[in-house]
Amino acid sequence: MLRPLVLADMGAAAQVHRLAFDRAMPWLVGLHTPDRDRWFYRERIFPICRVWGRFDGDELSGIIAFRDGWIEQLYVRPGAQGRGIGSGLLDIAKGANERLELWTFQRNAPARRFYEARGFTLAEQTDGPRNEEKEPHARYVWTRGG
Repeated sequence: MLRPLVLADMGAAAQVHRLAFDRAMPWLVGLHTPDRDRWFYRERIFPICRVWGRFDGDELSGIIAFRDGWIEQLYVRPGAQGRGIGSGLLDIAKGANERLELWTFQRNAPARRFYEARGFTLAEQTDGPRNEEKEPHARYVWTRGG
């Protein structure tokens, strides 16, 4: 089931984020505590983004957070990846926007392949000075009908 998330869901959203982030980028494990992750979703993501989740029964299996023209977060629980959850969440953001941009880490090859397979094109690469991880970034853009 896909549905908009509410403030009470932000702890579960933070947990999905952390599980997926740590699996995809093990060199960054431990960057934040679970308390910091929950704070981030409650105070930084929820107030400015539309946040949607995919549930399998009672378990939150994937999340997307987006605002006008930007995808801020897209994570799928590692055990649920490869089942179309990320694509379904991405379609919600695409349906609400004519153009979307996002950042991902250059070293996150699976994420880059995922976005490229869904119509996003590489627009910019950086050496990472503007993100707290100091990881080289890749910015992708998608345009409806493009």
